[in-house]
Amino acid sequence: MSTATREDDPVETLNAADFAFTRRAWVDAAPTRVYDLVSDVSAIRRWSPNATDVAFDQDAGPRVGAWFSGRNHRDGKQWTTRSQITQADPDAFTFVVGGAEDGIVRWSWTFQPQGRGTVVQQSWQLLRLDPVLGTTRSDLDALRDYMADSAETTLASLAQWIAEERHHNTTRSQ
Repeated sequence: MSTATREDDPVETLNAADFAFTRRAWVDAAPTRVYDLVSDVSAIRRWSPNATDVAFDQDAGPRVGAWFSGRNHRDGKQWTTRSQITQADPDAFTFVVGGAEDGIVRWSWTFQPQGRGTVVQQSWQLLRLDPVLGTTRSDLDALRDYMADSAETTLASLAQWIAEERHHNTTRSQ
């Protein structure tokens, strides 16, 4: 058996490109509304099971080159990340944890109209290997799977939040 396929492969023998996923959900809102929600990074705490206290740096906002920080938690541990926006337009919102030049993970959101709503796609891509994320294939597989579950939860929560907001606004206007 090749050493590149064993669960205990050391990080040095792995390829970061092998660790990625994409998840999708339909939400009952126009793409521009969904973009506005997602690009307001402070709102992610409403939907994400792992992210809290996310905020743009002073005088920053959803534009290419802007930085933000966020507190994350997993398995009883907490840490803060610094991320830089690499794409910010009505079709996509992308940021790189660690910054565009030397980042470790890329998160991308895209927004495609479908019927009266939007198909939201959330993607995660490991950009480089770093022992802080794990030291074996098994570690990195587990991280990817955990983050994929988190993305599914985030998308489902976003869809539910939008539906409840729509219902609340419809009820108030009657």
